[in-house]
Amino acid sequence: MAEEVSGTGTGVDTGTVRVDAWIWSVRLTKTRSIAATACRAGHVKVNGERAKPAQSVRAGDEVRLFHAGRERIVVVRRPVSKRVGPPVAAECFIDNSPPPPTPVEAAVVGIRDRGAGRPTKRERREIESLRGRP
Repeated sequence: MAEEVSGTGTGVDTGTVRVDAWIWSVRLTKTRSIAATACRAGHVKVNGERAKPAQSVRAGDEVRLFHAGRERIVVVRRPVSKRVGPPVAAECFIDNSPPPPTPVEAAVVGIRDRGAGRPTKRERREIESLRGRP
């Protein structure tokens, strides 16, 4: 395990740290258990590969997180193992995420009539094309 930089008290590590702990430390998720659950569900990728909660990240790694209805793409600048304040957290990663959707774009979701049942294969494909998914 990496050593903590002495005297700073910020929880900044010099080596590697668990991906679930890092996501929580830099405030991408509210709790560490949410970060670990996202990893187990396949919503976290490190350098393009699905990440388990205990996978290590180091400076330069790209982390993709799908959380709260949007995808966050960040590059690790500094690995931190303890939760830090927002100004320090902002220095720990480079945010390459696409901008969040505007309320108009978010409202494009198709709403089915109550009692209409499950969509057919054709309807499902039309819904996915409206959402911009392949």
